[in-house]
Amino acid sequence: MLGLFVAGGVALWFAPFLIAKQGSSNLASVDRQARWGILLEFVGIGLVAAGGYWSEPRPSWRIGIAIAFFLLAALLSWTATRTLGKQFRLDAAIGVEHELIRNGPYRIVRHPIYTSMLCVLWAIGFITAPTLLLVIATMIFLAGTEIRVRIEDRLLEERFGDSFRQYKLSTPAYLPFLR
Repeated sequence: MLGLFVAGGVALWFAPFLIAKQGSSNLASVDRQARWGILLEFVGIGLVAAGGYWSEPRPSWRIGIAIAFFLLAALLSWTATRTLGKQFRLDAAIGVEHELIRNGPYRIVRHPIYTSMLCVLWAIGFITAPTLLLVIATMIFLAGTEIRVRIEDRLLEERFGDSFRQYKLSTPAYLPFLR
């Protein structure tokens, strides 16, 4: 039963990425080093998903927290991909016609897709993983996210200069209320 719940939560979160139209291949700059960040993020998620703790009973409060995290993850993934529109890309890249997005979930955090991925990690972890494993997986995930954020922020700063620097000063990277 928990497996179906997790699969449903992940599917709800992942669906907008499948239907999002990636921008043209006309890129001004791209940094494929950011793929190392994605690898670490998925290692973190994989640790909690493949931990082998699926059969252990979970208190209802943990399931409630997982539901909240899955719903927040889905909300962020759907709104972030919709707000990005054709600027959505899997790689850390800036298109020739790229615009600096500051509306939708980008008003709250600069990288809401990473926030949504962190919510997925926590949703799965609250259901399947012991606390220590969840903490370790979170640290690995955050290391990967920091790689991605720093690379993407550098690309955005190179492209948008002072506009991006002001945005960066006023808007947290991926954890609301933390600068």
